[in-house]
Amino acid sequence: MAKSMADPTMSPRIFRPMLLWAALVTIPLGACQPTDDGSADVDGGGAGVETGAAPLLSRTNAGSSQPTPTPRDPSNQVSGSRSTAIVEAAGRVGPAVVSVNVIRTEQVQARGSFFDPFPMPRTRRSRGLGSGFIISPEGVILTNDHVVRDGERIMVTLPDGRDFEAELLGADQLTDVAVLRIRGSDLPVAPVGTSEGLLIGEWSLAIGNPFGNLFSNSEPSVTAGVISGTGRHIIPDDEDRVVYLGMIQTDASINPGNSGGPLVNSVGEVIGVNSSIFSRSGGSEGLGFAIPIDRALRVANDLLASGEVQRAWLGFDVDASQEDIWGRTVGVTVSSVSPSSPAARAGISPGDRVVIANGRALRTLLDFESLLLDLVEGETVALGIDGRQGTVTLVSEPLPSVSAARVTALEKIELITVTPSIRAERGLSYETGALIVDIERNLEGLGLRAGDVILQINRQRIESAEQAAQVLRQTSGRLTVYIERNGEVVTRHLVRGPRG
Repeated sequence: MAKSMADPTMSPRIFRPMLLWAALVTIPLGACQPTDDGSADVDGGGAGVETGAAPLLSRTNAGSSQPTPTPRDPSNQVSGSRSTAIVEAAGRVGPAVVSVNVIRTEQVQARGSFFDPFPMPRTRRSRGLGSGFIISPEGVILTNDHVVRDGERIMVTLPDGRDFEAELLGADQLTDVAVLRIRGSDLPVAPVGTSEGLLIGEWSLAIGNPFGNLFSNSEPSVTAGVISGTGRHIIPDDEDRVVYLGMIQTDASINPGNSGGPLVNSVGEVIGVNSSIFSRSGGSEGLGFAIPIDRALRVANDLLASGEVQRAWLGFDVDASQEDIWGRTVGVTVSSVSPSSPAARAGISPGDRVVIANGRALRTLLDFESLLLDLVEGETVALGIDGRQGTVTLVSEPLPSVSAARVTALEKIELITVTPSIRAERGLSYETGALIVDIERNLEGLGLRAGDVILQINRQRIESAEQAAQVLRQTSGRLTVYIERNGEVVTRHLVRGPRG
């Protein structure tokens, strides 16, 4: 059985971006199923939709066995018992929630025939449907990267029925955040709060517009629940290898097509960007996840300012710590320290076990990765090192670029595709990936070794050696490489300049 990157106690299958026409388990909620005729087939396609509408209140007239509706006076105002905090919160944010329609061209394999057993692939147009929300009067919209990725044309529909063609200002695969812009007047703006200090059990609303076009109604849908958890790491299994870090968990019903919509608190402030659900059936099962709004806004501001996300680093890589005598894994073990880095100046050494960062326990590698994901330049990080008194303080710096020569050499690392026989021979946990067969000694400083299996680069899962080489060639900026090493999943961070 393919091993999960999760904690050993977690085994559910999770998260496949976009390929929603396959057997779904966890669903980033943005893309639609492609159709040959170019029509939209909303995520989850074909299933009936429950309206959830309750019957009107009624009373029974004296002498009659049949209930009759109680007439309403349209002049009556909504009673206070009905105008709850949830109603008011939805009213504050709902007008700024938009439908995001994406047109793509994709290749499909044509069926062979007796006369042409190996036909050339053909292309077809497909439509994807997701959500987003306006965060500035200038028409800036937040949504998910996986909603708009590879889109040739993006159309946005507001709840008031207005349609706009949107411009993609920037996107970041690592955080699954994208920024769009529309040009219009009198645009509604969603109030934005903070994802810091969320209370477990406080009310939350998931607002999206997944079925607006399907119902010929552009008004968003609203579901209510509570904050179930924070700092959740969404771990893939072998089939759905996409990692989400430090997410907000809610039991507010999030349905296919809601990707990019806002998660809202009870006072009507956006606290997250809906991104994914855990599901065995393809629908909502009370496990929804949202990107913290503080992270999404930081990424959006970077994209608006420079077109790319500014990453920070501490200057050391880590591996999973070994189990203690009680069978527990606590902290992360420093595997390498970059010269002249913040870690080197602070006296961090290979073999040190980091157990606390900024007062929070580090239990897994993903706790450390989540820390790095939200790290900004100049931020002070206090680390607790096992066996040392007090804390070690580091100040983060911009993540340095890998030199062009080393990147060229990196692309020439000898890779082979993992096959069933290779997996059995080497005892690999994952069924697919690219095995590093040989690597020049001077490249070992990058944190890669012969025998490592590349599983994922940024948010792109790797199925073959050819794909790994292509992704390395085509990707610029920060590279987060997930590898399998000695039965564990570890990460390595690289940065390369723009292509060309």
